[in-house]
Amino acid sequence: MRVAVTGTPGTGKTTATELLDTDLDVEHLNDLVASEGLYNEVDDARGSKVVDVDAARAYFEGRDDLLVESHLAHHLDDLDRVVVLRCEPGELDDRLQDRGEPPEKAGENAESEALDVILSEAVRDHGRETVYEIDTTGRDPEAVASDVQAVLDGDRDPSAGDVDFTDYL
Repeated sequence: MRVAVTGTPGTGKTTATELLDTDLDVEHLNDLVASEGLYNEVDDARGSKVVDVDAARAYFEGRDDLLVESHLAHHLDDLDRVVVLRCEPGELDDRLQDRGEPPEKAGENAESEALDVILSEAVRDHGRETVYEIDTTGRDPEAVASDVQAVLDGDRDPSAGDVDFTDYL
């Protein structure tokens, strides 16, 4: 099985995946970007590396029994399940600023969340029957991890479009 846990930065992906009880190899794509050279440029204005999605796809090609966590994980090929973590944009903005993100970057991410950017990409690339949307707003990490675990265990039905944050706009 190949699983992506994705979502806008700040939705709780890393925290939730660290709490899972799974035999899948859990890979944090953001950690691999620098160590494996999975980037093609550095954005000095944002202070970040720009991920080479093709290089990331090649890195994971042919690997099964895999869970990849990242805001870009849904761009990988041959995924059996795509878990999209969501968070109310105002809370997301607060989370990001609390961890030191500049207000402009936090605001951009909150707006992307309100526009369903990652959810839309996941459905477009993998189909509605493969996507599992989980709202993390106001929830503790253990509860979110339990919902992700239910997806891994086959105890949760696919869902996409259940969460609506467009009123934030």
